[in-house]
Order: sequence, then structure tokens, then C-alpha cells
Amino acid sequence: MTQVVRTRFAPSPTGYLHVGGARTALFNYLLARRLGGKFILRIEDTDQTRNIERADAKLMDDLRWLGLQWDEGPGVGGPCEHYHQSKRLDRYRAVGRELIAAGNAYYAFETPAELDALREAARREKRNFRYPRPAGFPSEAQAQSARDAGRPVVVRMKVPEQECIIADQILGDVRVAPGELDDFVILKADGWPTYHFAVVVDDQDMLVTHVLRGQEHLLNSARHMALQNALGYRRPVYAHLPIIQNMDGSKMSKREKPAAVRAALDAVRKLAAAAGPGREAAAAKLEEVRTIAGGDAVLAALAEGVSPEQDVLRRMAAALRVELPEIEIHDFRVSGYLPEALLNFIALLGWSPGNDLERMSVAEMCALFGLERIGKTNARFDRAKLLNFNTTAAAAATPERRLAGLKDYLAVNDTSPLHGLDDAALSKLLDLCAGFRVFRDIEVKCGAIFVADDALEFDMDAVQKNLLKADAAGLKTLAELRDILATQTDWSAAALEQTLRQFGEQRGLGLGKVAQPLRIAVTGGTISPPIFDTLALLGRERAMGRVARAAEQFRAASRE
Repeated sequence: MTQVVRTRFAPSPTGYLHVGGARTALFNYLLARRLGGKFILRIEDTDQTRNIERADAKLMDDLRWLGLQWDEGPGVGGPCEHYHQSKRLDRYRAVGRELIAAGNAYYAFETPAELDALREAARREKRNFRYPRPAGFPSEAQAQSARDAGRPVVVRMKVPEQECIIADQILGDVRVAPGELDDFVILKADGWPTYHFAVVVDDQDMLVTHVLRGQEHLLNSARHMALQNALGYRRPVYAHLPIIQNMDGSKMSKREKPAAVRAALDAVRKLAAAAGPGREAAAAKLEEVRTIAGGDAVLAALAEGVSPEQDVLRRMAAALRVELPEIEIHDFRVSGYLPEALLNFIALLGWSPGNDLERMSVAEMCALFGLERIGKTNARFDRAKLLNFNTTAAAAATPERRLAGLKDYLAVNDTSPLHGLDDAALSKLLDLCAGFRVFRDIEVKCGAIFVADDALEFDMDAVQKNLLKADAAGLKTLAELRDILATQTDWSAAALEQTLRQFGEQRGLGLGKVAQPLRIAVTGGTISPPIFDTLALLGRERAMGRVARAAEQFRAASRE
């Protein structure tokens, strides 16, 4: 009877889904689909110090958004009763007792201080630390006496003194020398299993046939194989995937995001502490960020490298006008990528279908995927290439798909000024922003049109360059345009275009010299849809109000 292929993705609930985890999930999904098997989702939540509340729900939301629906796991069920490790503690403890009874594991009682002293002694003697296995293993009675005395009682695996050969489908045979692994902990003092122990028991119970995971887990496979041998478990097929790096070879780390906010915050602090025209605005910005953070304690922790919750960090970045590097799948969703484009790009991080094929649907990936075409070398995350993928995918999508994508973007950006627009208005913006790269571009280009008039913020560099420079020529143009537009009765984009072009011809001004002063007056900056459409979207009353307000505000500034 042919064995059914069963793959699994087993993340820890420590936050949103990382790009590397998404690639692991995708490859497991593709292999299962390619070979007619099952794709399992398992939540490895035994490390209580790292777990974040509701992080498992966030992980599952990210997987669903990518379209990677699991066949067995949380919310779906399956032959295994539970797919959260925290609900399988009795099973791990029972297997631990089996190993102890067979002489393949034993109790150990050292305190953290005693272990630190052993490590320090090894360091002084310039040798690698290995846990000193006792000549005779402690009995259950001795373990209980140690517990009663307040000592931490763990269970350690007795690792055989023999070479381990990891047969890896990507890297080939990898040899781990005898003595390279010491007797590692499988059950902690609180009775919870370690990662190494739980994963082996779970893979056996869930009939996992193939384990695809990152190369950082390669040496872990030797520990897992030792446990499998001791328990008489079957061995799954191992395939360790290349590590994903930034283009400069650095690690794609979640720490990049708080570092970006920290740098921006430091710059604002310096501005607030210095004498100058921007001091008051900087001080106000600091207070705004402090409010978002919930007080000085969070800001102090951030300065020490401790990140606040991701949603708080994102709001802080928005207040500071900092673009956070996209590291987790949710980051790309918030930026406005299409999941199908992102998934296509992620598939190529270490795998190639051959024949220079790059643009693929999920169905095509499922048909073509195989372990034999996964490379050994680290993959580089080329953001420019991803943007190109998304731009092409958005341009090729149907109007209905683009509208659905924009609405999904708004669903995860609750402060967007585009909220409240109906489908017709959103579709109009999509048409005006044809060629956009990500949905955030539409908000950047059109968002100022929909903010409250009294909340409009001005790009002062743009004001200086386009309105106040050259004896305030742009401001004078704006004043003339205000008077001309005051008599405009037809406020359609076509009529406004005719008026503005005619004005430019009469004054000997190119359209840019006419459009930019108006654009700054009504949007605060130099980026918007064509100025005629921008004015039409605003409507006559709001557009004229903004023009009048800007003309008056910067006329006063030009006199200072």
C-alpha cells in the first residue's frame, strides 16, 4: 500500500508569520498538493516564555490570506485530537516515562547556578561544554526527594556516542560526529516538553512523512533522530531549506522594525531639544508618540531594544512618518501587496521550476514543485523584484480583483482616510492611479483629498520650493488661480483642465508651474492624481476653501 504523503507547518505563536515561515509553509503545502497528500498545521506553543496571546490566530489569519489552507489542524480537526502542543502534555509525559524506563533518559537536578558554574569551568579550560552524564541514573524516589528539596528536576535524553548521518534531500548526507551532542533536556522542571521532544512525538503521532524546514534546524535533526531511534519511531524524509537573507547578506530580522522607529524617534528628540522653528512641532510629535506608546516606560524599553506590540509599533511609525521594513506577512498585507504576487515571489526563494519560468499561479506551482530543484545556497530577498511582481500582477488583475485588494488593504489599515468611500469611489481611485505598485500608493497619492480640511498637513520643503522660492512666484500664481477658479461654474475634471491649460498658455507657464502650486494648496504635497481630477474629487467648495486657506497662510509666511 502506498504511503500517503503528510507534511506539516509547525510555527511557534510568537507574533505574525515571518517571511521565512511563510516560505516553509508554502513548500510543505506545495509538496503535499504535488504528491496528493495532506498538509497539517500544528501550533508549537510549549515555550511559555515566548508565546504571545492570540498569536496563533494571527498566524492562521496570515496563512489564510496567502491561500495556504491546511487539511488538518486548528479549526479544521483531523485524526489527532489536538493540534496545539499545550493540549498534549499528558502524551509527552507518558513518552518521557517510557524513555526513563528503558534507560534512554534520566532525571537531572542541577540548579541554573550549578550549570553556569560547569559552563564557566569548561570555558576556563578552553573546551566545549558537555553535560556530565552521571555514572548511575537517579531513581524516581531520588527525583521526588530533589523536588521536595526545591531543586529543579528535568529529564535528559541519553544521547548515544556514535556518528549520526542526516540524509537530507537538499544538502545530501550530513555527518554529525560522536560527542558533538550532549544529553539534552526533553522534559523541563515544570513538566512541559522541550521543542526537540515534542516535535518528535508529534511527527510520529501525526504520521508526518516529510519534514521541510530551515537550515537553522539542521543540527536539531541529529537530536530528533536519537529520540526516534530510542523510541522505535519511523524516520520522516528531511529537507532543510536555504536561509533567506536581505540583499546585503544580513538576516531578515523582526528587530529591523523597532530599530527604524528608534532612529526616527531619536531624530525628533534632537529637533525638539534644539533651538529653531521646528522645535515646537517636534515636541508635539514626541507627545503624540508617547501617547500612542502608552507612556514613557514603553519608550524607555524601546531605547533598550525591547519592541512594543506590533500594532503599537506600527502606529508609532505612522506618526513619525517612518516606513517600516516588511519582515512579516502582515507587513506586506498592510503595505498593500496582492497575496498571489507575494506567494509567487516567496516560492522562488530557494526553488526554481526551471526553463526561466517565474510568473506562476498556485496551481502551476503545485504541478511543478519538487525537492530536487531547491538550492543549497542562501536566498536573497530582492524587494525591487517583489515590487515588480506586484505591479505586474495588479496591472493584469481584473477590476473586481483590484477593488477586492484595495478593500482588503483598508481592512488592515483602520486609520486610512479612504475609509467610508463606496465601491464606485474606490474604483475611480484605482483608475486614476493606474500602474500603482502596491495599494498603499493609492492612499499616498489620494489620501490627502479625503482628510478633514483642518487636518491637512503641508510638506514645508515643497511649500518652500514651489510657493515661496523666487520671490514667491508660485504663491502669486496660486492667488491668480484662486480668483479665476472662483468664477468656475463647471467643476468637472474636463472643464477644469481646459481652464488651467488656458491660464498657463496666457501666462506662458507650463502645466507643472500651474499644477504644483494648486496641488500643494489642496493636498499639502506634490503627489496626487492629475490636478483636474484632484480638484473634481474635492468638489468646488472644499477645493476653494483649501486654496484660500493656503494662500492666506503662506502669504503671511512670505512676509516673515
